[in-house]
Amino acid sequence: MPQASSLQEAIKKKYGLSASLKEGAGGIFEVSIDGKVVYSNQTTYRFPTDEEIFERIETAKKR
Repeated sequence: MPQASSLQEAIKKKYGLSASLKEGAGGIFEVSIDGKVVYSNQTTYRFPTDEEIFERIETAKKR
């Protein structure tokens, strides 16, 4: 999945965090921070933009 790889690189560049890809089933793409799902394509039916994920990371950091 080239988009996931690109997103991993963007997260590393912006936050210095290493994102990992965990295999799922059925085409589900989720982003979790500290074990909590902050994005799932089960509701949007599409791959997120980098900015969407950055926004979710920022919100999770504030908690």
